[in-house]
Amino acid sequence: MTPGPEEQKVLDVLGSLGIAWERHEHPPVFTVEQAEVHWREISGLHVKNLFLRNDRGNRHYLIVLAASKKVDLKVLAKLLSEDRFSFASAERLKRWLGVDPGSVSVFSLINDEAKGVEVVLDEDLQTAGRAAFHPNDNRVTLVVNSTDLARFLAWTGHRVRYLRFEACPSD
Repeated sequence: MTPGPEEQKVLDVLGSLGIAWERHEHPPVFTVEQAEVHWREISGLHVKNLFLRNDRGNRHYLIVLAASKKVDLKVLAKLLSEDRFSFASAERLKRWLGVDPGSVSVFSLINDEAKGVEVVLDEDLQTAGRAAFHPNDNRVTLVVNSTDLARFLAWTGHRVRYLRFEACPSD
């Protein structure tokens, strides 16, 4: 499959920054459960991405955490000095990060030229070694190393906060 325009934009930025990546194609996935089937062959920290808005709808957050972890939105809102969080609509996602549901990732920050989205990452992304993200297309997963991820995030100009998220209890 030839990269689409959104993915190509990500690949061009990574190339300009000298960031190496591994590319893996798979059917479209919209949830962690759907993606897990295709992750078996892809080494690295796999994540889930949440695009949230505050109660007033005037602040937006990209939350990225290990797929094996959970987030309590009430606790997160307090940590980030917000009254309440809810999931942002598909329209807000498209307006702020330029992607459709299922395709959001740290690479979507490329489309937030105004730097209006606040970024909160799982602290495990700093030490994971390798991490996997959609390149703004949920039919593809790119794997980059943690050092290069930090360089990419610095390039975006977004302020990034790292938090410790709790592991999901095992069944």
